[in-house]
Amino acid sequence: MYEDLKPDNMSKSKRPNKSELFLSVVLVSFVTGLLGAIIGLTFYFQVIQPEKKKDIIEKESIAGYLPQTAQEKLIINAIEKVSPAVVSIVISKDVPVFEQYYYNPFEQFEDVFGPGYFEYQVPQYRQKGTEKQDVGNGTGVIVSEDGIILTNKHVVAEEDAEYTVFTSEGKKFEAKVLARDPVQDLAVMKIEQDSESFPVATLGSSEDLKMGQSVIAIGNALGEFKNTVSVGVISGLGRTITASSGSTTETLENVIQTDAAINRGNSGGPLLNLKGEIIGINAAMVTDAQSIGFAIPIERAKKDIEQVQETGEISYPFLGVRYILVSEQVQEEYELPVDYGALIIKGESGEPGVTPDSGAGQAGLQEGDIILEFDGQRITQNNSLSKIISMYSPGDKVNVKYLREGGEITVEIELGQRE
Repeated sequence: MYEDLKPDNMSKSKRPNKSELFLSVVLVSFVTGLLGAIIGLTFYFQVIQPEKKKDIIEKESIAGYLPQTAQEKLIINAIEKVSPAVVSIVISKDVPVFEQYYYNPFEQFEDVFGPGYFEYQVPQYRQKGTEKQDVGNGTGVIVSEDGIILTNKHVVAEEDAEYTVFTSEGKKFEAKVLARDPVQDLAVMKIEQDSESFPVATLGSSEDLKMGQSVIAIGNALGEFKNTVSVGVISGLGRTITASSGSTTETLENVIQTDAAINRGNSGGPLLNLKGEIIGINAAMVTDAQSIGFAIPIERAKKDIEQVQETGEISYPFLGVRYILVSEQVQEEYELPVDYGALIIKGESGEPGVTPDSGAGQAGLQEGDIILEFDGQRITQNNSLSKIISMYSPGDKVNVKYLREGGEITVEIELGQRE
């Protein structure tokens, strides 16, 4: 406004006097101030105040936490659903207690040289009784309201040990081993507390798993951090591995591979899908790799639970043959007419290929026969005979198709019980 006033070009009569200029400035200032106040109030009530309310709402949401993605919501829900059923297992047993003492190997010469002539003491150790100590730990998951627990066999391998379980709430219970799977790294336990009802995890299915499928592992990591959660994907299916635990080594077939972190102490814990269902029991990890772990498919564990509840033991069917899986290399080496199946052969020490009085023996199978199908399932490298048989029970009757001298023969065999 002041840029429009040009006194040098005006006559004296047209120039505003000081009072008029002052009044103009005051009026302008008043109007400008009033306008600014109106704009300021409008800005406060329309912008600042709603933002404050929004900030309060956002802080309230963060306090209760709203999952940011659908997958995150599924993961959180699955963990909240299953965690109460996951227990930490502590193994304790009586171990020798030793004390140190000192022995003078020249004490016998004191009669000749006099007492104290040889001031020489050798430290020795001797047992002074026993005391109960914690010697191991692992994880388990409750699968029935009366306290049936599923875990790994290697977690509860000690026959003369005592087992204590701790729930996620910190409750402590004694537990006993009902049965150990003779083939798979699985065991079934029970909490010795009949008056209490326990939270239960849901058993899912391991039949239709997919590579890349999201999974969750829960366990007592390092024996110290109970209910530790790790998330990953299924990174492999149908793996065969050789796992060791101390002095025990066993081969595990058809296991699930995952990159969800499985640490020491996680053994026996559940591997979950995003529905919060158990699809496997965590069993092993590769120590010199990055996030390669393995879990036993839940289908085998389901069968163990059923057998224990019905018979009190875990049993495996027995066909009664020694064999090698046929591959292209085996086909070429033995000049076989097919590149699949199970070739019946003698053992390395000359053991017979067919056990006398077994189901296979009674059905007439012989060394050199190639078993092609077991109850309609074709035998291949990825679908081995032992894998197929493990899904049956002693006493089951199955149809076995085998090849002999170019001709296919099908017989019915009743499975025995593996000793």
